[in-house]
Amino acid sequence: MSTTITTAEAKHIPLHNARPSFLGLVRGEFFKVMRQWTTWIMLVMLLGVIVLPYLILGTVPDAAARINSDPLHYFYNVLSIGLSIVRVFTGFFLLILTARMIGLEYQLGTIRVLLSRGVGRLQLLFAKLLTVVIIALILLVLGLALNYLLTLILVAGATGNLHAFSALTSQFWSDAGTFVLYLLINMGVTILLATAAAVLGRSLAFGLSVALIFFPIDNIGTVIMELAYRITGGDFWLNATAYFLGPNLNYMPTALTSGRVESIGSDPVYFVDNAHVVHGTQVDGTHTLVVAAVYAAIFAVTALWLMWKRDVKE
Repeated sequence: MSTTITTAEAKHIPLHNARPSFLGLVRGEFFKVMRQWTTWIMLVMLLGVIVLPYLILGTVPDAAARINSDPLHYFYNVLSIGLSIVRVFTGFFLLILTARMIGLEYQLGTIRVLLSRGVGRLQLLFAKLLTVVIIALILLVLGLALNYLLTLILVAGATGNLHAFSALTSQFWSDAGTFVLYLLINMGVTILLATAAAVLGRSLAFGLSVALIFFPIDNIGTVIMELAYRITGGDFWLNATAYFLGPNLNYMPTALTSGRVESIGSDPVYFVDNAHVVHGTQVDGTHTLVVAAVYAAIFAVTALWLMWKRDVKE
């Protein structure tokens, strides 16, 4: 019997839709991320820096006395230190991860292969962003659980019991919940920053460089602005720090809570002189949220517009 298929018969054969699905792209991104040594090395380092402060706190000779004398103050310190470490180093992790996921596509030329196979530009970008967001949420849950477990071990090891936890007030738990929401905001802005940098530069080196130096420059900028104020006496220099992203993110948990929670990094700078005149801008929680939202919108629009409109030439 002949195996030749006539044209009429071929018309009735259903063709397989080879266009990649969105979920398939997300699975592919997870596959690539989980099989990169860089990912696992960063995870091990992240685990180490989260555990390190508790090891240091556990070596304090009078830890039991401090806990028993003012347990609420002690827990606020542990909360500020532990979650600030989670914030800073998950931020570095997400900056590197996001810049690598996008930058490597350009550096290796695989983005042209993906687009040639029917993947939409924004579809590819959203798949990468969803992958990073899922990883960020997993890191947050694990980081919170690990901090809580380490706090239990620290208190139990120092005092021999967990009675100190009875001193925690509803305000403390409210502040802790606000800090968790703040961590989500910080992660979102961080991811969008790395995305915009990688798409703008269309290279791994550029994306990583811009993403990693943005916040250090932002924080050092407050020192430079303070020096400029001291030299010139102009309030402009101090007012400018109220619109820096990094300092606003640093001050956000303090501004949004009862004031007993602090984070690592420089805050927007202001002074009150002997005549009680304020030099600079005293920011509040709403201000920090608005500044973060504006930066996030700029990063998102930049990444989406360039990914959608610009041709892939390399």
